[in-house]
Amino acid sequence: MNKPLPELIAMLSPDRMPRHVGVIMDGNGRWAKQRGLPRSEGHREGVERVRELLPFAACELKLEALTLYVFSLENWQRPQPEIDTLMVILEYFLSEEISKLVRDNIRFTASGDIARLPAHIQELIENGRRITAGCTGMILNAAMSYGGRDEVVRAVRRLASSGLPPGEITEEAISASLDNPQMPDPDLVIRTSGEIRTSNFLLWQAAYSELYFTDTLWPDFDHSEFVKALLDYQRRDRRFGGISQTYASAAEGPA
Repeated sequence: MNKPLPELIAMLSPDRMPRHVGVIMDGNGRWAKQRGLPRSEGHREGVERVRELLPFAACELKLEALTLYVFSLENWQRPQPEIDTLMVILEYFLSEEISKLVRDNIRFTASGDIARLPAHIQELIENGRRITAGCTGMILNAAMSYGGRDEVVRAVRRLASSGLPPGEITEEAISASLDNPQMPDPDLVIRTSGEIRTSNFLLWQAAYSELYFTDTLWPDFDHSEFVKALLDYQRRDRRFGGISQTYASAAEGPA
């Protein structure tokens, strides 16, 4: 679908837009390797895609929520120099980009085991939450030091420590105890770079999400690629365990 971006946007149906999109931003290292560059350059280029995507998603597409998989719990196993580079990039983003989120009416939040992050990063996260608290547009959720299983475990522990009887631990109670219960479940989860797995991302929330996988590496994932993912989503028939309305109408037959 090699159409110019305006034509692609014109193909979108406003009444079928996903409320919440999650993105597994994968492929920074491979992008750098293909160009003979250090992995750090791939991460820096990946941040540029984020900077470009946020105003596009919030102001032009008017998404309600966007979750970006920034740093997983498993990423702590990477070589320390790479972790240090990622922390520097994260510090830069949280220091320099928050004012732009306010400009674009984007509310910032984060999910994950934030206590494992360096203290100055934790302070920047709280500062970003505070500064953007009054924004009423898209919610940007940065999944940092994040694992889906870990989030569920932490939610259940919160319920257990509250004294809630086991018989009252329901799906609704767990959902309300997750890191950001105010956010709707993601309608669409996108993964770049050709990997076909969800890698412990929003496991509870994405139970009925539509999944979109693309070979495009994250630093090459531009606005057109994002709109293509949305168009693919709009062609899906979301049944949530039921049957499609078209099939149901045909099965009922004439009155």
